[in-house]
Amino acid sequence: MAIDAATDLTSMHYLAAWVGASQYHLPVELFTVNYDLLLETTLEHRRVPYFDGFVGALKARFHTELVEAPAPFFARLWKLHGSVNWLWEGQSIVRLGHPVTSDVAAAIYPSDTKYDESRRIPFVVLQDRFRRALQEPETLLIISGYSFGDEHLNELIFDAAARRPRSEFIAFCHSNIPDVLSKRALNTPNLQVATATEAMLGGVRANWKAPATPQVGVWDNNKFLLSDFRKLAEYLARSSVFDLQSLLPVSANPTSASPKVP
Repeated sequence: MAIDAATDLTSMHYLAAWVGASQYHLPVELFTVNYDLLLETTLEHRRVPYFDGFVGALKARFHTELVEAPAPFFARLWKLHGSVNWLWEGQSIVRLGHPVTSDVAAAIYPSDTKYDESRRIPFVVLQDRFRRALQEPETLLIISGYSFGDEHLNELIFDAAARRPRSEFIAFCHSNIPDVLSKRALNTPNLQVATATEAMLGGVRANWKAPATPQVGVWDNNKFLLSDFRKLAEYLARSSVFDLQSLLPVSANPTSASPKVP
């Protein structure tokens, strides 16, 4: 599952640029349930130092003791459901520098043996890291592209929102608000939800009303654009980088003469 040369990585470059330019009290932590290598590709292209729990080059091995104490200036990338370049080797998982070959199975969670594998390293360690990160006081969690289809992760998010009223949890939904999310957001004021046409803020659900002078990149035709990951990534990058075009390689620059992805 290698990344095709024609793949449009513009949004991922924006996200990686924001991560690299961020200067917060604690490092940015990226939690993903995707298996692909898009984040790794763009973080490395932008030379953003990051740590994913593995140490090594040819067959990197997971180090549980380092998950809670990596280098302080490193961003963290936690792949909660595994990756196309994770390979079972006996009872442990190694991370390769490339996707596994088609004749073997990548270490992906969940699977038919979901319960057993969920108790194995690194899955249980990464889920515990997610729980600990959410319990940090005055934390901001930005959720994008997640459908709230994993009951275990949902409960970690909902429990943290209830226990940490001074933290902020913002879910950007590309389409409709999932029922499981709307029910919790009604009774959890710091759990906020936004779609293109409606939002749940402070436990109140209503349609958006665009401001009289809508901000470029945030509103268009009375629709809230940040519910789309592409617009959200661009917005985050714009908050820390002046010239967005300078972030992109020639192949990803929409103004370049190279072929464009539809």
